[in-house]
Amino acid sequence: MQAEIKGSTMPVLEVQLGPGEYVVTPHGELSWMSGNIQMSQTMSGGGPGNGGGFMGAIKRVMGGGSLFLTQYQAQGSAGLVAFASKVPGHIVPVDLAPGRSVMVHRHGWLAGTPGITPSVGFQQSIRGGLWGGDGFLLQKLEGQGRAWIELSGELTTYTLAPGQTMLAHPGHVGMFDQSVQFSMTRIPGIANKIFGQDGFLLVALTGPGQIWLQSMPLPNLAHSLAPYLPAQGGENVEAAGVGGLIGGMLR
Repeated sequence: MQAEIKGSTMPVLEVQLGPGEYVVTPHGELSWMSGNIQMSQTMSGGGPGNGGGFMGAIKRVMGGGSLFLTQYQAQGSAGLVAFASKVPGHIVPVDLAPGRSVMVHRHGWLAGTPGITPSVGFQQSIRGGLWGGDGFLLQKLEGQGRAWIELSGELTTYTLAPGQTMLAHPGHVGMFDQSVQFSMTRIPGIANKIFGQDGFLLVALTGPGQIWLQSMPLPNLAHSLAPYLPAQGGENVEAAGVGGLIGGMLR
């Protein structure tokens, strides 16, 4: 198996599979593939040490994933399968092994080799505001193999020393080593309709370990695109002018 990440702003993960080799994805993330790739669904990713079955699938759903994984296997000869990023950003390869796992934001896991086990990592409800009740969810990826993670926007990494702490907005937390301790921290004095009833929450990440922070959280992207999306009646707010803007606000 050979994998290559192509492109820059909207990267594509291209995987060359030998006969019988396969990769798994959480949501059927296919972009294109050669004619001899066979697709199937499974509750576990297969491979040595990647158990789970029904209970593993339930844990995966609790972590924001799907009940079934999609498997892409080359039949008879070598084949190709490709997975394109959904938003501008980066695709990051991470090698996992016993004793080394990562925590990933809920939509981050793009694909993996046999042996990768996803499960629930953490859940925190965040009511209202820009989050729309979606909350802060993390998936835990462990096992033996390579996982490819999709992170949105520009990417900044830090290696935290033992006891060193970084405070980050929940949406900017893309991934971090499991050795990094984390907790939700509320900033006092800031609680309004923008940030929701829970106030302004940050994630405290404390080393040792590496963290990956993303510059463009999906909730922020959706919020910035909202003025250009069709409002009730099929007109977007920008095109409707001042009257449309006021009408949109009243609605």
